[in-house]
Amino acid sequence: MTKLRQLRGALPYFLIVFLNAFVDLGHKITIQNTVFKVYDGDTQVVLTAIVNGLILLPFILLFSPAGFIADKYPKSRVIRSAAWVAVGLTSAITYCYYQGWFIAAFAMTFLLAMQSAFYSPAKYGYIKSLFGKDNLGQANGHVQAITITAILFGTFAFSILFENWFPANSHDPASILKAIAPIGWLLVIHSLLELILSYRLPKLEPVDKQAKFNWAEYLKGRMASQNLKSVINRDVIRLSIIGLAVFWSVGQVLLAAFPAFAKETIGVTNTITIQGILAACGVGIAIGSMLAARWSRHHIETGLIPVGAIGITIGLFLIPHLDSTTSHAINYLFIGIMGGLFIVPLNSLIQFYAREHELGNVLAANNLFQNLSMMSFLIATASFALLGLSSKSLLIATSFITLIGTTYTVYKLPQSLVRFVLGLVVSRFYRVNVQNLHNLPEQGGVLLLGNHISWVDWAIIQIACPRPIRFVMIKNIYERWYLKWFFQMFGIVPIESGASSRSLWNASLNY
Repeated sequence: MTKLRQLRGALPYFLIVFLNAFVDLGHKITIQNTVFKVYDGDTQVVLTAIVNGLILLPFILLFSPAGFIADKYPKSRVIRSAAWVAVGLTSAITYCYYQGWFIAAFAMTFLLAMQSAFYSPAKYGYIKSLFGKDNLGQANGHVQAITITAILFGTFAFSILFENWFPANSHDPASILKAIAPIGWLLVIHSLLELILSYRLPKLEPVDKQAKFNWAEYLKGRMASQNLKSVINRDVIRLSIIGLAVFWSVGQVLLAAFPAFAKETIGVTNTITIQGILAACGVGIAIGSMLAARWSRHHIETGLIPVGAIGITIGLFLIPHLDSTTSHAINYLFIGIMGGLFIVPLNSLIQFYAREHELGNVLAANNLFQNLSMMSFLIATASFALLGLSSKSLLIATSFITLIGTTYTVYKLPQSLVRFVLGLVVSRFYRVNVQNLHNLPEQGGVLLLGNHISWVDWAIIQIACPRPIRFVMIKNIYERWYLKWFFQMFGIVPIESGASSRSLWNASLNY
């Protein structure tokens, strides 16, 4: 991280990422803990799902304008404007706390999420502008780790403050908010720090003066349809977004269902204990993200994707069978580590494959799909509760959904899984140093011509390149029945002596 931090604007950016996540979480934790203290059972699950739904909805409704703004204006300017809005919103939230206006404070969750909807594409798009394509994997790992660290710190800090200031035996949300109102000042102070730091970010992109937002097309839904085409029609971006959407959707289910599950099965009622167990997952994500950053230095290690997916699935299947807070905490830590390995390369691939002029739109589309998916999972969570089905049943159903996704991931990325294994083996004998990744275009045909000076150069190239590689092979070897199925799975291109040009042309039509 030292080299990344030395880049101009890197340290302020990392601090902004931390503060933004910390502030966003603070209000959410306060509202969720109030719900936890006042309500029980199905009502608690439904209200918790509604809180999460209010956070997700703006990312769906504002997908097009958020992407447009992030592409039209310098992303540093968008971040600065969003920081100003955050100061105003946290001040209003603090006022609601002191007045005991629970409904208003509940609704402010939606407004704070609107600010995040515009902020997010600029924040993540700025990674590529600031750190470059060569450092996408490493930078994303650090950003994810910092974000999760902020969430962890915020979870404990705000939960502890909430418990300390909570009026004993109170079941009135207005009284609770008035008692914990000083929490609001923490939100305001950290928003102000974020604003100050935003003025230290360098301006790295010009304003696109020709871009104009078409409100008529937006209101008719046509703009969203057009913007989504740049995502849906590109396999790597589409599949990466789907993977992230499923991961965070499963996370939403765990956040909504686990408190009730813990209450019913292991008798936990203290919010600090509940948040602590869930925070173990965050610790794991931070660890996994740092590991992913380490293994993705100067390249994007896509082999971590299937490895992470398999680990997440194993952890989810274990949840219903554990009966102590310690075992749950350890399991959530494991799920988190696998999650960090899973999401870092996916985020990096999205940024790598997106062209500069459309990066904001692609990242906004990523938010759209993630939040639509999370909204669907939350509706399913609420439906389970309303139908009288237990939280344990919901967690089991989620495990099977994840198993299906993992199976599909391994099926679609056999090459990535093999490259990760190759990387582990090769690293014992060679030190792989990837340079000038920025010379590799995001899309279109690329011909890689190696000197073939050793028997392992194919493996080194496979490890270094974030794009799928289709190796060529003499046809008489390719056609051997006991090997052909394997070569087909990895997209090997058979060529014939004297007809290699035609073979390559025919193969290119399939990819």
